[in-house]
Amino acid sequence: MVALNIGRAPHRVAVLPFYGTGALFFALLTVLLFVAAGELTGHHFSPHLLAIVHAAALGWGTMIIFGAAYQLLPVICERDLYSVPFAVASYVMLTVGALLLVWSFWVFEVGVLMITGGALVIVAAVLYAINTCATAARQQRVNVQQVFLVSSALWLFITVIIGLLLTINLSHTFIPRNHLDMLKLHAHAGLAGWFLQLITGVSTKLVPMFLLGKSKREWLLYTALVLQNIGLILFLADGYFNPITAKMLIYAGIVALGTLAWLIYLADVYRNRLRRKIEPLMKHTAISFLNLAVGFVLLPVAFYFSDSRWVSLYGTFLFLGWITAIILGTTFKTLPFIVWTSHYRHLTGKVIVPLPKQLYNERLIGYQFYLYLSAFVSLIIGLIADCAPVVRVALILWMILAAVYVANVAKTIFHKPMITDGNKTQ
Repeated sequence: MVALNIGRAPHRVAVLPFYGTGALFFALLTVLLFVAAGELTGHHFSPHLLAIVHAAALGWGTMIIFGAAYQLLPVICERDLYSVPFAVASYVMLTVGALLLVWSFWVFEVGVLMITGGALVIVAAVLYAINTCATAARQQRVNVQQVFLVSSALWLFITVIIGLLLTINLSHTFIPRNHLDMLKLHAHAGLAGWFLQLITGVSTKLVPMFLLGKSKREWLLYTALVLQNIGLILFLADGYFNPITAKMLIYAGIVALGTLAWLIYLADVYRNRLRRKIEPLMKHTAISFLNLAVGFVLLPVAFYFSDSRWVSLYGTFLFLGWITAIILGTTFKTLPFIVWTSHYRHLTGKVIVPLPKQLYNERLIGYQFYLYLSAFVSLIIGLIADCAPVVRVALILWMILAAVYVANVAKTIFHKPMITDGNKTQ
């Protein structure tokens, strides 16, 4: 963490609410999955599955990413966050918007409530994009991580705009194309534009820091940036004007090559690391990258086979395998430091203060890792075998995992300062 410029850390109000709310959305997501267990292998365009996907994408993934990004933007850009009030406003808009969308899809109430939720999410995306672009613009020396963050923010804006148009289209049809085809464009703009590019940019800053490693092959990151964007732009342009056919897999292959360049860069960092022992939190991250690779393999399978189970597996590997695993791994690498900075940065060197890792329960991290492995593997087995009892057992494990995660996040966020001065603890 020495590389972090804690003097530029934003106020905790711009960061911590995202982590706390994201944890609660994760718990909600696992409950919704359990309630809708019998529908997980059904067609993806169903009210309950749409609610679950939006809870995962907005309430869980995007919520945590917003919080982490607001903390890391000043680090990557070496400038103060452009606007803390914008960050707080984006939290309110995203939270309310996500709740309205999840509820509207769950009961499938098409109309004002759903459109309002989508509009609020757009406002949150706009505020986030302004904060990201304005913070990056203050830095004269541009690095590739900044470009990834700005690019992902713009893709998020495009994704939510498409989403709002689709919600309006449900009640007032005006889009000339097949709604389900447009839904595929919307989903992959979010996955390959927002999530993939944001995670690519941030991971190339955090993973070297956590592993104490480095790579001189930065050209791989520029290759990843170009290929991921070219593949996605071609997919969206072709998919809007033409029917979605097998040629779309060519564009997915371009994105996959960009992703491979990024993973090769991280592998080079791993080979050149100083920290030889890999802790459970970093194992979460490694597993997430593996799940992403499996997701790319499953894409053509889900495309060619009409069995909806393959689509469910594809979504499971991306949302619960890739995005969830990396969030579980990085939360307790970033959140404790945020809280520690708020309480203790002005006391460093004056008195004895706890380390960031002492702000959370390390034992629960071990439980979290093995619970995640058990829950994810058993869910995959249950989906492949189409075995309802196995799926339900897996989803019970997911709820237990969420409870453990929420408890540890709460312990970290509500940490009370402990200062040791000689033999006296305050």
